[in-house]
Amino acid sequence: MRYDLSVVASWIEPGSKVLDLGCGSGDLLHILSVDKDVRGTGIEAEEGKVTRGIEKGLSIVHGDINEEVRDYPDGSFDYVILSQTLQQVFHPAGLIREMLRVGRRGIVSFPNFAYYRIRGQLLFRGRAPVSRELPYEWYDTPNIRVITIRDFRRFCRKEGFAIARETAVSTPHHHEKGWVVKFLPNLLATYGMFMLRRRDASR
Repeated sequence: MRYDLSVVASWIEPGSKVLDLGCGSGDLLHILSVDKDVRGTGIEAEEGKVTRGIEKGLSIVHGDINEEVRDYPDGSFDYVILSQTLQQVFHPAGLIREMLRVGRRGIVSFPNFAYYRIRGQLLFRGRAPVSRELPYEWYDTPNIRVITIRDFRRFCRKEGFAIARETAVSTPHHHEKGWVVKFLPNLLATYGMFMLRRRDASR
């Protein structure tokens, strides 16, 4: 399993109810159901990935995460996960509000655009960065947001999302190994990972 997903899995309490937005073929949900007895549901836009997830015995809905998440009643889940998808979301504040409406906690992760190698490409080569974490050219990328760890903290303060937990990791794209970055995370981490709750939530 990807290193960043193993960190997310470590944050989930056993026996929880989990909704994974943009779950792909359900790698995280599968591990959570086997190792932590989690009752998981996923939403995925790509039909082939939905089929592969269902073949694993997972409950995955085919559809748009922005629309499908609205169908769930308040407080349906313990955790709602948005892993490495935020940079492709048109209305991030609205989606995170929905996550925190249907879930007690929201977990968000994204590629850190302030990573020093990405900064270096723009500074020294004068070109839009392409990396293992952001592997697209400017003209064919699905990513419409440029997010840094520092920017995301500021966004949470502005929108009223309380950060219950955060970490920064350095790991190559889709790699199983990596490490937690504690020194200068906005400069040295490839991914930022946050657990959020509503500011008015008691716990």
